[in-house]
Amino acid sequence: DPWILSPAGLSLGLSVLCVLCACSEVKAAIKYALSVGYRHIDCATVYGNETEIGEALKENVGPGKAVPREELFVTSKLWNTKHHPEDVEDALRKTLADLQLEYLDLYLIHWPYAFERGDNLFPKNDDGTIRYDSIHYKETWKALEALVAKGLVRALGLSNFNSRQIDDVLSVASVRPAVLQVECHPYLAQSELIAHCQARGLEVTAYSPLGSSDRAWRHPDEPVLLEEPVVLALAEKYGRSPAQILLRWQVQRKVICIPKSVTPSRILQNIQVFDFTFIPEEMKQLDALNKNWRYIVPMITVRMYHFPELRKKI
Repeated sequence: DPWILSPAGLSLGLSVLCVLCACSEVKAAIKYALSVGYRHIDCATVYGNETEIGEALKENVGPGKAVPREELFVTSKLWNTKHHPEDVEDALRKTLADLQLEYLDLYLIHWPYAFERGDNLFPKNDDGTIRYDSIHYKETWKALEALVAKGLVRALGLSNFNSRQIDDVLSVASVRPAVLQVECHPYLAQSELIAHCQARGLEVTAYSPLGSSDRAWRHPDEPVLLEEPVVLALAEKYGRSPAQILLRWQVQRKVICIPKSVTPSRILQNIQVFDFTFIPEEMKQLDALNKNWRYIVPMITVRMYHFPELRKKI
């Protein structure tokens, strides 16, 4: 089933389109994805393309258009410079205006730490380190809950939070988080974190499910998930691409995937993972690839607040 029903009553597509570039291809990518069946679009302020996505949604979503609004699930994320309660609603309204929507289906806190307030997405000190702010994400969460009460957001969630931080939020939440979005792939299976979430009624969304081997800061010696022998062997057996093997592994774990693409052939390929199934032994082979390897390493400096477990590792 390409859809799951969350404990919060949300119908979430197991395949999600994420477009990270702010380029001329965005509108065409959104239009094509909607035409082949995608109904979950993952956005964020920091991606810098919500205006382009909004133009695509205006052309293709709504009464008399290709997709009714109620069939579409749109996620966006609150950026680190807007964690102060008095900044939260303005940040959301900017996102809604850019996306040309009246409401979001899901709004996430993008990272559990806050940067210095302002419009500079990455405020820095003279030595190049990030300027952090001491506002606690629990205060941010309470401000987000007001957006649900106003009908501007249907559900709330978290991104890049660990199990302790999730429980922190749950301790103050009157609107419980519905989703956790984290990096997740066979090299970083996140099995304990997924179990932690499932026990608390959160669905898990995986970003970088293919390993992010195309990112600009890739190290030449890092492992390439798409070239893993187990993945290649399963791709040959099932007549699928390595990417489809990795996405199918997540689908069978009931984890929502967010592969990023603007290429029509890959957009289509990434959604064609619901017509084959791995046997238990094959799932175990993919599970065994876990090495707790992160491709997306959080920015961590001694100036961070509320992260004792991270400061100890510095």
